[in-house]
Amino acid sequence: MLAKQYEITLPADYDLDVIRRRIKAGAPILDDRPGLGFKAWLLRERGTDGSPVNQYAPFYVWRSDGAAAEFLVGGGGFANIVRDFGRPAVHHWTVLAHFSGPARRTDPVPGTAVRRLTAVPTDPDPLALAAHVDREVEQLRELARRPGVHTAVLALEPTRWELLRLTLWSAAPEQPQQPQQPQQPQQQQQAADGSTAVFRVPHLSAPELSALPEGRAW
Repeated sequence: MLAKQYEITLPADYDLDVIRRRIKAGAPILDDRPGLGFKAWLLRERGTDGSPVNQYAPFYVWRSDGAAAEFLVGGGGFANIVRDFGRPAVHHWTVLAHFSGPARRTDPVPGTAVRRLTAVPTDPDPLALAAHVDREVEQLRELARRPGVHTAVLALEPTRWELLRLTLWSAAPEQPQQPQQPQQPQQQQQAADGSTAVFRVPHLSAPELSALPEGRAW
């Protein structure tokens, strides 16, 4: 499974209804897209939920590498973004774990997404990475059990050695508290703190969400 996201940062005075209309028009095209686990059509507004910017930032989890490649460079959809906004950087992560939450059964379209990006702490122990990911997976498993959680994903970008945790909530999350973490050296703790962004979810295209493997990816 691959996770992808690109971010279109818009002017401060941009009319975000333009993006909402774009989402409404484009969503049906991906609602039954083969190979796509889900696409969360993410939007954040300057001054709302602590956002410093207006931003359109769709997030995808693909079941099929070929379907993801076709979408990106095979004329399968991304060409519309390039036509209207220029060609943005597309961030890629390998999905390490996926969990469904209680809200998926009652709220097909979540209202809010919380994205946390953290650096993987540097450690000379060659087994430290596996141990760190084990902790992150278990924390995600616990988080996914909370009322209001729709979907939770953990993924890794091994060029920057960055972990992504995306949580879809049925509404605004209970101030997303972080699960208790074991004590770490100060340098490692600073790396793990990372950054968090909150997005609204005007639409969720989920053609193969129910087919995504539950739990750890291996």
